[in-house]
Amino acid sequence: MEDILVPIGVVGMLFIGLPWLILHYSTQWKRAGSMTREDEDLLDELYDAARRLDDRMHSIERIIAADNPEWARDRILRQDRPMDDRIEERLEDRLEPRVPEKDMSRAERRR
Repeated sequence: MEDILVPIGVVGMLFIGLPWLILHYSTQWKRAGSMTREDEDLLDELYDAARRLDDRMHSIERIIAADNPEWARDRILRQDRPMDDRIEERLEDRLEPRVPEKDMSRAERRR
């Protein structure tokens, strides 16, 4: 009896189970490949929030630049440097012990 059930089960799994599994997941992948309406709405909301935050940042930057003209110049100079240099400076600042600022000149503090 086992000699008959095992081959029938294997053939059934091979010709019914395997195609069903492949077709099931292929339809799942096709369905998941497109965005749902909820995903599009969420993306629109995030875009609007990012745009509003960007507008607020520009407003704050204009206010600060009007109060302190040197701030805008320093900000531009900082942006011209590569990000890697700024990251390395922050790491060096954290690793090196702090020396009181009154004993150091401005050029020495930047090193």
